[in-house]
Amino acid sequence: MSSALPLVLVLIGIFSVPLFVDEVFGHGLGGDMAPPISFAGMQVTVSTQLTPSDITVGEVTSANMAVRFFDQLTNKNFDQVTYRVEIWRSGDLLARNLFFDTDGELNVELKPISECEEIRLIDCTTYGGSEHVSSPGALYVYGNGRPVITGPIFDKGGLYNIRVDIEGATSPRTQVAQLLSFDTFVSVAQEQDFLIQSAQAQEIPVIVKTYYDDVKDFKFQNSDNSISFDMDFDWSPDYINLVQVVHEEIRVPKSFSPYAEGKHFKGYVDGVEVDNRVLLIDPYSFEDTNVIHFLVNGAELKRINDKLGSSHYDKKTMKFNLVPQSEVVKNSFEFYLVNEETLKPVGTTVQVSWDSSFGVNDEIPFEITFFDENRNLLKDIHYGFYLIDQNNKIIFQNVGSDSNMPGILASEGLDIQRVKIPSQQTYRIDIAVFGQGINYDAKYAGIGSGLIEVGPGGLKPSSNNQQPSSKISIPDWVRNNAGWWSDGAITDNDFASGIEFMIKESIIKVPPITSGEAPQNAVIPDWVRNNAGWWSEGLISDEDFANGIQYLIQQGIISV
Repeated sequence: MSSALPLVLVLIGIFSVPLFVDEVFGHGLGGDMAPPISFAGMQVTVSTQLTPSDITVGEVTSANMAVRFFDQLTNKNFDQVTYRVEIWRSGDLLARNLFFDTDGELNVELKPISECEEIRLIDCTTYGGSEHVSSPGALYVYGNGRPVITGPIFDKGGLYNIRVDIEGATSPRTQVAQLLSFDTFVSVAQEQDFLIQSAQAQEIPVIVKTYYDDVKDFKFQNSDNSISFDMDFDWSPDYINLVQVVHEEIRVPKSFSPYAEGKHFKGYVDGVEVDNRVLLIDPYSFEDTNVIHFLVNGAELKRINDKLGSSHYDKKTMKFNLVPQSEVVKNSFEFYLVNEETLKPVGTTVQVSWDSSFGVNDEIPFEITFFDENRNLLKDIHYGFYLIDQNNKIIFQNVGSDSNMPGILASEGLDIQRVKIPSQQTYRIDIAVFGQGINYDAKYAGIGSGLIEVGPGGLKPSSNNQQPSSKISIPDWVRNNAGWWSDGAITDNDFASGIEFMIKESIIKVPPITSGEAPQNAVIPDWVRNNAGWWSEGLISDEDFANGIQYLIQQGIISV
């Protein structure tokens, strides 16, 4: 692990954005902050925060909803606030009532119920609390209690709109005499269980955790080991402008080799390949399960809509497709973060990793992962980073684009940043965590550095959905050799020697790649053997089989 201390003084000078930020707004894990409204010389806004922040249907019987009304410029709450709170899901009104709070932060207990049989779901909702004497009709609980909403809330996964109207408030400066309206959004997850039938007739359990709406038409294709499913969605541009992110999570056992740890993936939405930063792979949260996140933000949704054209605007479903690719050999390193004032560790460890086949002049997708002191992923992290060369010149930087909400949001503790490396040398990456959550909790905020070295470049990841390159030519009869080797009928040396001979004689043609020197006792990785077996059975493409051959060349196991 690299030490951050020798470089930390440089970092303090580089990051001009403060690590501790109060005046921010935007969506966070289990919470949201509405854009501020200019009112009487103030910038007033409302935030909503759920506790627990990550709610999954069926796992909670009670949650707290904290609604705060405050001046963003001073970060001070208003006093004696009357709130009208509405809760909506998919166009259905679930709750609507007045509430009163003395200090500007309203806490309401939410109790989900299921199986509401009323046509209007709100007719199943009840409210607990006493009417406050100074705000007729508004519920209030004296002492340490909370008003209660019991109803069909959080009984289904999806995006919930918490709409807040401020009907009255006082402060040392003003009386709120006009209605102020704010919209905030929170996501509630729902897990759906599926079984897929592998080519070996195994039943593989798969969980789709949806944060938006029920998924349907779940399918698995043995030909490319892809998973697909649909979800109701409104593609009209007016609605797309309101959507911050669509989040779907796919959990597959690591024991299922196409989804094993180390694999990379291609993702598609309505047939359009998504940016690789949309797909985040989490092999850390579960020992035996790989978690693949689709995090499709508003900009990516707009790009997909624009690419498919106006005929797509009327579509009412969204189709996801996840396609496993070959295994990736990664370089990685870690370093810890320290407090910028005391230089003491804050408990945050940062891991930076990248596909070793990328190199100089490639736009490299660097994976940046944040862990706490117990090696759990740190979710909802806001961070920024710089990449600096040996001459102390900044070649890349990203501290976010919103001055009111600094940093890049790594909602799942994982993020991908693409950076083009101009030359083969050692670079320094400087990372600062500004805070966690919509309120920028400073517990894990800190700064640190690590060193990056990349090679000259080489093989790029392939896609099972692309047509084979014209530079790849492998006769079908080679499949027999690949199958025999995969089954152990011929030795590693015989297989490698045969492939080497066929490349030299131009029987096999693969894109050129720099050959390395074979290390002592070099062995062929299991993933290359698996690829050969799958290719011999027609389960993966020539390109994916060629990946394994090129890897053997790169490692010096095959000399050409």
